[in-house]
Amino acid sequence: MVRLKNGFNGERAIVLPQLIIRMMEKDPLVSMLHITDIGYYPKALHHFRERKQPIDQYVFIYCINGSGWFRINEREYAVSSNQYFILPAGVPHAYGASPDTPWTIYWIHFKGTLAPYYAQKAVHPVDIRPEIHSRISNRINLFEEIFNTLASGYSNENLHYVSSLFHYYLGSLKYVQQYRNAGEHQTDDENLSEIAIHYMKENLEKHLTLEELAEHIGYSPSHFSMLFKKKTGHSPLSYFNLLKIQEACFMLDTTAMKINQICYKVGIEDMYYFSRLFHKIMGISPREYRKLKKG
Repeated sequence: MVRLKNGFNGERAIVLPQLIIRMMEKDPLVSMLHITDIGYYPKALHHFRERKQPIDQYVFIYCINGSGWFRINEREYAVSSNQYFILPAGVPHAYGASPDTPWTIYWIHFKGTLAPYYAQKAVHPVDIRPEIHSRISNRINLFEEIFNTLASGYSNENLHYVSSLFHYYLGSLKYVQQYRNAGEHQTDDENLSEIAIHYMKENLEKHLTLEELAEHIGYSPSHFSMLFKKKTGHSPLSYFNLLKIQEACFMLDTTAMKINQICYKVGIEDMYYFSRLFHKIMGISPREYRKLKKG
């Protein structure tokens, strides 16, 4: 059986140097909660990790698509899309992707005196399901801000900022209802197209069908499609593609991510199809777009 720790197409990862970790452990602020490793694995086929010798870090894994599993204390748990879990420090464990529907995951190793507090009640899969007032896309953007800040260097200011962001990130999961209630949203008479667009934004990294979108809204596919196009001027799937390319443009403008990494981030595994779709919508290729002077 093929088993991989890393090496997945489109993956990104940062492992902080031991020198920096030791420095954070002595910092009065950062020592309470600090990241040691962080990454993103899309469609991680054959992903597998087993640690018979326990590590002194907590392991956070957020599955946003596909499925997998983890094992701890001789008990195995199935993990599906829109679930996360936190493995405690000091305990042997194993985890891996499903062979049929390999997971796409955001993962973080972390330590600190407050780490056990955030890990409470998360040693089993916890649901983070998209709904009308969910803020999953905001949380993913927050992960990217943490990642990009670390990628820019390990200054004291960067490490302090990342620690502050990570408190907020874990808090948005531990207190998910408060996080959702605090966001700006419209009243319950929100119309069909706005609900559908919100759901699309919450699922940009997935391949949604017309039937799945219609089911979320509670209409038949044909009726939903007709009402959506009347409101927006686009079919639901065409609009979903517009949102994907809009997000891709943002990442081309603001990050150093490679194009094959960006296409996974917007739920398109085939880089050639992504390039054709990008050219169809934007009139130029992703590489040409990145070279353009903006503003």
